[in-house]
Amino acid sequence: MLEYEVTATRTDAHGSVVRCKQAALVIDTDLSGRVDAFNPAELLLAAVSACILKNMERVAPIIDFHYRGVTIRVHGVRQDSPPKMQSIGYVIEIDTDENERKLELMHENIKKYGTVYNTLVPGTKLSGTLRRLEI
Repeated sequence: MLEYEVTATRTDAHGSVVRCKQAALVIDTDLSGRVDAFNPAELLLAAVSACILKNMERVAPIIDFHYRGVTIRVHGVRQDSPPKMQSIGYVIEIDTDENERKLELMHENIKKYGTVYNTLVPGTKLSGTLRRLEI
């Protein structure tokens, strides 16, 4: 079993800081919102994208998948009552010369082995596409 831990500290009424290992991230906990920090919902979407990217790094050598770059756009829809993320959608664009079967295989592995991905699936409509970057 792997274990993870972060510590969040309120800075003031406008924000907080979350720390993990040697990293620190200012987070938006201001009731009015902040444009210079992630709010909790945005942190969740960032976790989805980070999970996808990390899983790609893990899977690529196993399936002999080569790529030059990747961009992920993640969109969440929040419902008000009860407050929750109703749906999360993503688009993964990969700069690669791999064939369609390898693209499908990469996407299957992302969905099958992503920790954050699989944590969200039971309670959130989570769906997306993986496609070759069109230049």
